[in-house]
Amino acid sequence: IQQVFKQLFYMINAVTLNNLLLRKDVCSWSMGMQLRFNISQLEEWLRGKNLQQSGAAQTLEPLIQAAQLLQLKKKTSEDAEAICSLCTSLTTQQIVKLLNLYTPLNEFEERVTVAFIRNIQKNLEERNDPPQLLLDFKHIFPVVFPFNPSSITMDSIHLPASLNLDFLNKV
Repeated sequence: IQQVFKQLFYMINAVTLNNLLLRKDVCSWSMGMQLRFNISQLEEWLRGKNLQQSGAAQTLEPLIQAAQLLQLKKKTSEDAEAICSLCTSLTTQQIVKLLNLYTPLNEFEERVTVAFIRNIQKNLEERNDPPQLLLDFKHIFPVVFPFNPSSITMDSIHLPASLNLDFLNKV
């Protein structure tokens, strides 16, 4: 069950983050607030179902950071440093794309300046990020079956001759 929810939450993360990276109309401060609220509801549900050890919440980390990026101030070099230290699960390309797509919804917000984006790129140039922008939502985590030792000892097992396993010897 834990592995199924980890996979499901990864798919939610990938599809949602890819939509953020492709749609200018959803890259705003208010959408960041809405996303963060919805993610907190998912995290609360995981805690309620005792699934916090499944790793499902960790798969949402890039989406959490994208939502926080949309909510942060984007003006000074201190803001740029805060963004760089916060967004460790996002690639440089994803951060820059979100900043380019950021659209203010009212007159109190300002567009992100080109100088600010260049400052972010300069701060992140030492990162060795993969060149891909979008997440692979078809990625499948390997299934892990827990080892449960049997109470039956090998001495008590009888192998029928019809199996043609004569090469096996009891030790």
